[in-house]
Amino acid sequence: MNFFDDDKLHEECGVFGVFLNNPEQNAASFVYYGLFSLQHRGQESAGIAALSDEYLEVQVHKGMGLVGENFTPEILAALKGSSALGHVRYSTSGASCPENAQPFVSRFKLGSIAVAHNGNLTNADVVRELLEDAGIGFSSSSDSEVIVNLIAKNYKKGLEKALTDTIKFIKGSYALVILTNEVLVGARDPNGIRPLCLGKIGNDENGKQGGWILSSESCAIEAAGGAYVRDIEPGEVVIINREQVLSFSFSEKTRRAVCSFEYVYFARPDSVIDGIDVYSSRIRAGEILGKEFAVAADLVIGVPDSGVPAAIGYGRATNTPFGMGIVKNKYVGRTFIAPGQTERERAVSLKHFAIRSEVNGRRIVLIDDSIVRGTTSRHLVSLLRNAGAREVHIRICSPPVRFPCYFGIDTPHRKDLISNVNSADALCKSLGADSLAFISVKGLLESIDASCDTDNPGNCGYCLGCFTGEYPIAVSYKSDEAV
Repeated sequence: MNFFDDDKLHEECGVFGVFLNNPEQNAASFVYYGLFSLQHRGQESAGIAALSDEYLEVQVHKGMGLVGENFTPEILAALKGSSALGHVRYSTSGASCPENAQPFVSRFKLGSIAVAHNGNLTNADVVRELLEDAGIGFSSSSDSEVIVNLIAKNYKKGLEKALTDTIKFIKGSYALVILTNEVLVGARDPNGIRPLCLGKIGNDENGKQGGWILSSESCAIEAAGGAYVRDIEPGEVVIINREQVLSFSFSEKTRRAVCSFEYVYFARPDSVIDGIDVYSSRIRAGEILGKEFAVAADLVIGVPDSGVPAAIGYGRATNTPFGMGIVKNKYVGRTFIAPGQTERERAVSLKHFAIRSEVNGRRIVLIDDSIVRGTTSRHLVSLLRNAGAREVHIRICSPPVRFPCYFGIDTPHRKDLISNVNSADALCKSLGADSLAFISVKGLLESIDASCDTDNPGNCGYCLGCFTGEYPIAVSYKSDEAV
């Protein structure tokens, strides 16, 4: 894990799949561009699996590190085939190691199958034990390997039956992209906790439709040369072949519960998730935050990069000028070596820098997306004061994070969630700020979807578990549990 970002919640991963109608084209290169655009969803490992049209066998290349560190033109050229899928990972289930890198591939007498998974299974241990009792071995500790082994075990019943049986058996959150010898498949959990969308590739020179894309976010579809079509619905499976895109629902109608943090932080701002423009929702969050907790100030600044849209919105709502104030060193990251705690704390100062000419002598409102451990906020307050800020007021465009997540977000131990063990006043004092306020749950919901009934948050269609402790799926809760 990049320790410079360990004061944030982290998504588990991003998935991307391509099915091309022209067998002469190489799908792996499309996936490469898609994964680059999903790199923000996971930086620990990256992988691509492609189906060889000649041998009808899935080939895979994966490894630790970023997309650009794992793939060369030669490697991409060797992953021949007109259908492929890929994965970028940030571990929440299973250790960070080469064995847990995805996609997972299973080869058996009926063919090959590859799976890329974004999410977290709440019954993975039970399913793994049942499969091991049936003589099926595992090469990793990832819950995603449970899925590929379940599908392979049931494949003799036919693809659709194997998919249906597998998906009905697993519990939790998942956006799946699955590659077989004949089709590309996408599936989304019944609550729609993790995002997944469908895109298409334009017509070729002969007027034939180019192909189809499955992606965690719409921004990656555009990067690969496609066009966003729609979101995969909660509980929906799509099967893509050379003739058509088939769709069916594998579950009874279930309460939609899309992860609200997708709009707060995880998704790239140029994405659309379930019809909601992410950038616009962040602007609205800032506007609502300004209406709920305005404070007299000379300048509003956003913590780069995720706090900037909300800072713009806050400035609009309160007529406070927006400025840079803080810049981010984009070249400090995962390869920086800081072996001890003292060095780690000192190294935090390498990530953000204050623009003294902007903040000196001014009352500052500092906007960020969330507070997890408080390390970053405390450092930024000190940074601004050292640059001459008269006052520093913190405004957060998500409610206090008080509970762990069980559905694919890396959450610290509950005791390490600073908002769980401190009141707002105590936290403000701990951070050294002049004031501190969080957007309300109602305000967050309104920022995402102004049409929802904010007096009944459970009916709005968004998971708020890390804020309220009320989860859309029953979980085994422990007060000090790390997920």
